[in-house]
Formats: sequence, structure tokens, C-alpha cells
Amino acid sequence: METIRKVRLSYHRDAKSIRQIAKEFHLSRNTVKKVLRSGETQFHYERKTQLKPKLQGFIEVLRAKLKEDEDSPKTRRRTAQALFELIQAGGYLGGYDSVRRFVRTWRDEQQHLSRSAFIPLSVSGGVKMQGKCRFENVF
Repeated sequence: METIRKVRLSYHRDAKSIRQIAKEFHLSRNTVKKVLRSGETQFHYERKTQLKPKLQGFIEVLRAKLKEDEDSPKTRRRTAQALFELIQAGGYLGGYDSVRRFVRTWRDEQQHLSRSAFIPLSVSGGVKMQGKCRFENVF
């Protein structure tokens, strides 16, 4: 936001060229043009998809290990760091951050899929339930 203000001041007040402004603020000329032509006060870039070229060959291994740990208690599950070290021993050359992001999204998806809901059983009066019931003489 501060840079946008400085770029506009340099252009209008100091009458500098786009090339001079770009050089001074270490921006591309296209960025300077974008700032000058738009009325925006802040630009935000968000990546649509996160590419994982180095992780691609190890995704199945990670999924298998995470699936193994799914039923074990929380204290016995592998951490993202342990999984990173495991695939690194298998030849992974990428960074820890990619593994951490993958593990987090996988666990979030699994938690979302495995949510269970409690649906109470309601019986209208005078209806006899089949089988054993803990509350036989409720009505």
C-alpha cells in the first residue's frame, strides 16, 4: 500500500517516467503501469493451485502411511516431520513445507469425511418397539 502511494507520487508530483519509477522501486514496468492506471489501493495475489512437482512421486506413500496411522491413538501417529524424514530416506528432494501442507489437507479432508452425527430415536406413543429396549415402561 505504501509502495503504491510512492509510485503515484513519483509519477504525478515528480513527473518521473514509468521506466525511472520501475528502476527506483525495483518493480516491473507492467506493475507500475497497473498501479498508475487503476484506482486500487492494494493488490492481492492468491495462487489458485499449489503445484507439487517434487512431491508427486511420493503422494501414494504418504497416503498409505497416513491411512495406517488413522486408527492408532493420536499420540502414536506419525507427525509431518516423521513422514518427511521417511520419504526423504526414500529419495525425496523437496522441502518439508510441501509435506506439511499435504498432511494438513489430507487430515482435514479425512476429518470432514468421518464426522458422525447423533440422530435421536423418537417413537410415538402406543407403538411397541421390536427387540429389546432399555426403557420398556416409559409410557
